[in-house]
Amino acid sequence: MNKATEMTVPPESAGIRLDHFLRGAMGEVSRSRIQARIRAGEILLNDRPARPSEELRGGDRITVPEPPPPAPALIAAEEIPLSVLFEDEALLVIDKPAGLVVHPGAGNSEGTLVNALLHHCRGLSSIGGVERPGIVHRLDKETSGCLVVAKSDAAHHSLARQFAGREVKKTYIALVEGRLRHPHGEIDAAIGRHPVHRQKMAVHERGRPAQTHYRLRATDGSVSLVECHPRTGRTHQIRVHLKHLGHAILGDPVYGRRGTHTRHFLHAWKIGFKHPTTGRDVSFEAALSPDFPEWARAALAT
Repeated sequence: MNKATEMTVPPESAGIRLDHFLRGAMGEVSRSRIQARIRAGEILLNDRPARPSEELRGGDRITVPEPPPPAPALIAAEEIPLSVLFEDEALLVIDKPAGLVVHPGAGNSEGTLVNALLHHCRGLSSIGGVERPGIVHRLDKETSGCLVVAKSDAAHHSLARQFAGREVKKTYIALVEGRLRHPHGEIDAAIGRHPVHRQKMAVHERGRPAQTHYRLRATDGSVSLVECHPRTGRTHQIRVHLKHLGHAILGDPVYGRRGTHTRHFLHAWKIGFKHPTTGRDVSFEAALSPDFPEWARAALAT
């Protein structure tokens, strides 16, 4: 019999749909996959089958069995160099370069981080399915820096719960247009799908709550180096919030302008969490890549 993960719904999650709650608690597992498992009776609410839209109450028990072993992978293993910051039997922390797509999708069946991981590792978490083995969270294609990968399903569940519970400490570095008026502050602005351009996110009152703390680290007058601490994990959160602040990320063609740059300058600098096996606090850091200007790299070295 497959092992199962038991979850207890906290009081603050009362009223949330079952599928929405699990989408946050199960990391990079797609909502459609979660809904399919609920409809198939695989995921139980208080020991009984439930509907994806069923609203939760505080204290409800959710049982999520491990999925059956996946069919032979359709994603090819590829010998793509990886910069590994840390690795043990439970997880890896990768310094992802800008330009590397995290997992296969439409138009990206080869040359992704997952292709590289399948070559590098003997085993990866199966929670994300065949196309997303080991993937607990994502970084945009052009964003560089720290990315955590789960090797086992148990590690994946632990890490996903920490991300959903806002227990993971994330620090990003961004190069933005202009000079900030205030050296530090909190951006508290809800984010949701853009009402017209559906591929974009935007700040608007019907979005989900989002908070980002920022502070200025250095500036050359026309460009500023900003340290960002997202309190929430909305799609494109830092890019949207910095645009809302009036300082779009340099080279961002979606929320700013590409200009002469080949990428947007956002970097996942540090990440910290509790190790899923030992329970100890661990943290990792990825140095700024050489395409950041030297004055920016020097500012973080002091």
